[in-house]
Order: sequence, then structure tokens, then C-alpha cells
Amino acid sequence: MSTYPMVFLVGAGPGDPGLLTLAGKDAITSCRVIIYDALANPELLRHAPPSAELIYVGKQANRHTLTQDEINELLVTKWQQQAAFAKVHSPWGNIVRLKGGDPYVFGRGGEEGQYLFAHKVPFQVIPGITSGIAGPAYAGIPVTHRDFTSSVTLITGHQQDSNVAVGLNFDALAKLNGTLVFYMGVKTLPTLATKLIAAGMDGQTPAAIIHRATHPNQKTYRAHLKQLCSADFCAQIAPPAITILGQVAGLSEELNWFEQRPLFGKTVLVTRTRQQAGELSRRLIELGAMVIEAPTIELAPPSDSAAVIQAIGRLSHADMAIFTSVNGVHAAWDYLMQAGRDARALPQRVVAVGPSTAAALRQIGIIADLMPEEFTSDKLSQAIQSHLGDVTGLRVMLLRAQIARPALRTGLEQAGAQVEDVAMYQTRPPSALPAEALTALSEDRISLITFTSASTANNLFNLLPPDLREKVRHLPKLSIGPVTTQALASLGWDAQLTEAAEHDIPGMIAALDRQNQVQE
Repeated sequence: MSTYPMVFLVGAGPGDPGLLTLAGKDAITSCRVIIYDALANPELLRHAPPSAELIYVGKQANRHTLTQDEINELLVTKWQQQAAFAKVHSPWGNIVRLKGGDPYVFGRGGEEGQYLFAHKVPFQVIPGITSGIAGPAYAGIPVTHRDFTSSVTLITGHQQDSNVAVGLNFDALAKLNGTLVFYMGVKTLPTLATKLIAAGMDGQTPAAIIHRATHPNQKTYRAHLKQLCSADFCAQIAPPAITILGQVAGLSEELNWFEQRPLFGKTVLVTRTRQQAGELSRRLIELGAMVIEAPTIELAPPSDSAAVIQAIGRLSHADMAIFTSVNGVHAAWDYLMQAGRDARALPQRVVAVGPSTAAALRQIGIIADLMPEEFTSDKLSQAIQSHLGDVTGLRVMLLRAQIARPALRTGLEQAGAQVEDVAMYQTRPPSALPAEALTALSEDRISLITFTSASTANNLFNLLPPDLREKVRHLPKLSIGPVTTQALASLGWDAQLTEAAEHDIPGMIAALDRQNQVQE
């Protein structure tokens, strides 16, 4: 192990956060400072420790937050600070330089490495997947194919002095008979294409330009080399983009799996809590959607934590514990840990509402004794009575949200059970919605809104100005179940509504899948 902190030059990949390497993720999760650029997906910063210092040094056309020289100096300065800290404290923190794509493929990683070496700063390089390989793959283009080509050449469309002719042998490139991949340089495409044709390359050579490769809003422009000579044609393409020339570019329509996913090109607004949005967002992204998270609920400690602590102390004396949400499981586990107890403190019988809650219980070593087929509190009371028969005198502890529907408690009490309703946490609306969500709604970019509880519907309604409420009324909506659907109807938002048959996240995804099949 190094005596001092390390600088890691980490390749962030081309944009899809799933393409970050495991080594790259490990470096991010254990760092003290992250210095990241414009092409590194901000989602990757979620892996960083909460205390990590995040420094944006993005460079875009004609706009530099910091020059390359200033970035080099910043890396050395941050390392020196951490090294000084390491002399007194342990453990110390590493510095991550997070770069889009691969640090050593047109990423100036070599320049940064040389500067670090010259200043005796220890560093390591963690390669990333470069856009010149991943981008074509996501657009249905294999950069090599034994029927067409056995070589691929990676070329930057930018040159240090902005002269695309410098350093490029167009005669050699035109005669390679392989795949040419040009990074960036959309503005220089007409010049590049003209010079390649002048050097003997066939003007009918298939071409593809991929805008925002591997992102949910990826767009592929298919053309021939001759069309790229037109400045008007190229003007419609915004950076960042990569250009592929060669026979393999003609395979794009046949092999384009990424843009054929059912929700590709659609933007979905997810209104779940920030802690719970991850699973639903991930499933939607897998289907091709661009997801905007707009939490309409915040989780907070219960108003009477002392009462919860006392209830946890009585938990082992109950006959049954019922969890109605993942949040309830997490909160109960936290309180048990604080009390120096573990899963052995739970009653003999444990019941879960929904597979996600049951999965959360399994993570702490508990297999639910009962999980009703219909994942609603109303049906749960009936399921418990059917499972146990006579529940007279049964001591039941409900571990759930502070504001919860009374149907479950009422049904069990009417059947003779002794029910203690414990508010493990409370939910409340946030002060405001994210600006990104409001902008997307006002610009009519939202294709679908998901609602996972009645609270998400009511809170979104209250947080929106009247004009955006009206927009939501006309948008397609996906409800997790009948209670949420009823809330949407009471708000006048029941138009274009799809309800999940199974009232959980997999059920919502299945409802979308069925809907897509019908539309096809």
C-alpha cells in the first residue's frame, strides 16, 4: 500500500453509467476528491462518499471552466493537500480525475499523467470504455466484421491548432479500406469528407453520425460520405457526436438494438421518494427511457422517536410483526441496531406487504411467513385471517409510516386481534420540485408519469402551478394500484391512465410491457 494518497485517472465511459468499470467504481467510492469533466455522467457521482469534494472542470466548445494547465495544477494541489493530511491522519483520501470515455483516448490523460510524474505525484490509470467503440455498438455498428473490414482507426476531429489537415494523412486513410471513427469535430466534417473523397475514398461509403452515444436520447444520423460534404447537412447535428465511416456503418438498421427498446426516446417522470426511486428508474432505463426523478415525498424520523424505541423493546413479546414497506423494514432494523439487538428480537411470525418488502426482510435474514397475493393493506387483513384462522387475542405490531391508511388495523381489530400501530417514520412533501422536472413539463418533454402511492399523486398536484397541473391531466400516467388510481381520479388526473395488475414495481413494468405489445 502506498504511504501517500494516489491520483486515479479514471475513465467514466461514454455516458451510460452502467458502462463504468468495477475498478472505476471502487476508486470513486473510496476517494476524498473528485475532479470531473463535462462528458462524465453526473450519475456516477452518486457512488462518491457524502463527504467527498466534487470539483467540476468541464470543457465545452469555446467555454472552459478551467484550462488544461489549470486542471493539471489543481490535481497536484489537491494531492499535496491530501498528502499533508496523511502525515497526521489515517486513513487518507485519494483523488479521482473522472474523465469521459477513456483517459488515454483523446482524453488528455497522457498530458495529465506526464504533469503528475514531473511533480512526483503517484498516479494510476483506470481505463474506460471509449465512445469510439461503445457508441457504434449502441447504434448497431460493429467496428470490425470479417465480411467487411479487419481494421479500425480512431481519429480526433479536433487538432491542437484547429487545422484538421495537420497530422492526418488523408491518402492513407482513404486507402485503408477499414472503419474510420472520428471523435467530435462535427463542424469540421465537411472538410474531412471533402479531403477523403479527394484522396480517393468512394463518396457512397456508408456513414453514421451518433449524437450523445449511449445516452437515452442518443440519435443516429445515417448517410453516405458525400452527404457529409454538405455544411447544411452537418449543421443539423449537435455535439457531442462521433462519426463512423466504412461498410460496417451500413449494418446500423439491422443491428440497432439500443434504439429499438420499447421506451427509447421517451422521458419518464418518476415521483417516488429519492431513496426508493432507484429500482423503478433502473427498470425504466433498461427499457430505453430517459428518467427524470422528481421526488414528491421525503422520509423523516417519526415525530415521537421515544415511543418507537419503547415499542422496539416490546417487539419480541408480540405474536406477529407486519411490515408494509421497505422503509418500515429499514427503519426497524436501524432502531434494533441502535438498541444493540438483531433479527432475533422479531416475533415468531413476520408478514410482508409486497415482494420488495419481503426482499428487504431477506436482506436481514428474515423470510416472511406470509405475503398476500394482492399487495394491499385491505387484502392483507383477510389473508392473515385466512392463513391463521382465529386471530382472537393475537398480539400484532404494525411497523409502518406515521400516516397510514387505517384499513389494515381496523380489519384485524374487528377480527379480535390486539394491534399496536407503530409509526416508524413519517413522510412529507418536499419544499419544491427539481427545476429539471418543472422545465421538462413546461416544455412538453414528458411522455409518462409514474405514481407509486396516493401521496405521490396528491403531493405532485400541490407542488405544481395550475398550468402544469393541466399538462399532467393530459399526459399518460402509470399507477401502482387501485388506491393510487382513486387518488388520481379525485384530482381529475385519471385520463390516459394505466394501472398495474400486480401492485409493485415489477407489476408496473409488466403493465408498460403489455401496453407496448398492444400498441405494436
